[in-house]
Amino acid sequence: MSISPRTLPSALVCAGCGASPEPDDPYPFRCPGAGADDDADHVLRRILDASAVQLPTSEEEHGDPNPYIRYRRLFHSYHVACAGGIEDAEYCGLVARLDEQVAKVDGHGFRSTPFGRADVLSERLGFGQDGGVWVKDETGNVSGSHKARHLFGLLVHLEVVERLGRTDPDHRPHLAIASCGNAALAAAVVAAAGHRVLDVFVPVDADPVVLARLKDLDARVTVCPREPGLPGDPGYHRLRRALAEGALPFTCQGNENGLAIESGFTIGYEMAQALKGGPPLDHLVIQVGGGALASACIEALGEAALLGSLARPPRYHAVQTTGAWPLSRAFELVAARLPAGAGLPEVRAALSYAATHRSEFMWPWEEEPASIAHGILDDETYDWLAVVEGMLVSGGGPVVVSEDLLARANALAVDATHIDVDPTGSSGLAGLLVLRDQGAIGDHERVGVLLTGVRR
Repeated sequence: MSISPRTLPSALVCAGCGASPEPDDPYPFRCPGAGADDDADHVLRRILDASAVQLPTSEEEHGDPNPYIRYRRLFHSYHVACAGGIEDAEYCGLVARLDEQVAKVDGHGFRSTPFGRADVLSERLGFGQDGGVWVKDETGNVSGSHKARHLFGLLVHLEVVERLGRTDPDHRPHLAIASCGNAALAAAVVAAAGHRVLDVFVPVDADPVVLARLKDLDARVTVCPREPGLPGDPGYHRLRRALAEGALPFTCQGNENGLAIESGFTIGYEMAQALKGGPPLDHLVIQVGGGALASACIEALGEAALLGSLARPPRYHAVQTTGAWPLSRAFELVAARLPAGAGLPEVRAALSYAATHRSEFMWPWEEEPASIAHGILDDETYDWLAVVEGMLVSGGGPVVVSEDLLARANALAVDATHIDVDPTGSSGLAGLLVLRDQGAIGDHERVGVLLTGVRR
């Protein structure tokens, strides 16, 4: 893993052009080269100096239950805070205060979510005792999904730079997000906790339950119909206009805010901690829309292996629906550039080409996406390159699932685990069913699945 600049244990580096934001930029969310029309994949990735950081010790793992305190020494916001003179206790106090405010809004704050072998589910899928399905249950997290993880880390960063005097607390820019559901709710909860104004851009078919909750949280909602002749998500187009007008990207799209990806690393860290000292996962099957969840898990588990907490990362399998599968399409296009029997050097070369020729691999889905798994219907996978890289390097690959299988997987998840997950949140399990039918996952292998959104 690359080494960060001189002053910090971490750096934000563009995957496409290698540029980094200025060290004192209070809003280091986008690559400074983004918008140059050079066809590079301008997504910032957080790079650690592995010699300067470590995962929590055994004693620390049983300390504060808040993952943003437990894993703070790995986060860029913590490094920025320390470099600016904020002491460790002050930083922990800042996070704890924000977490208390989240609890006032949503009923509870951030805690590690359950992760363990789902015995009944494993038995129904025919796994042996030494294999099976390990389920990470995010349905009890803040706002009922994993999305709040990404956004709470952003709020912490905004509070840090404000405390350092780099921004004016009396003239806070509005926050903005484009989302069809869980991300919008998460953003509204976290923004309300931070006493910040939030603009939410939603599609015309947004769930009325979601819209009502957004109103309760004082979010400013704009419904965005598709624009004739303009491909891609209309909410995302409206978001881009809001950002051009001065709003801050409070969003899970990594190309608009790379720090949102880092903020989701807590999921992977928690899985690595639970697996520490035992056999690793052989596979991780994970649903993909915009790609923030998958890229965060891939990066975090890779770091955990680099830092000695995991024996090895799993093989990654990204799941999309027949209603829209831009990531699977991009994967196949990158894979087509590889010669037979390609090794790591050839894979790296293909990925390097893809990073600077984005339009050859990723573009908006040509038809209006539709599925019962509404939350993974992004017209584009914004964080596609990190996920494609993770699959190619690990020996995994994409899975496209039918609507029938999505429904079957959801019914199985609810019945076997008693977790009230929605079809989006259980779509990773649908991918596992496909892989089991194909014989790609054996009876004695260990597989991770994330149940990520509660049924509303």
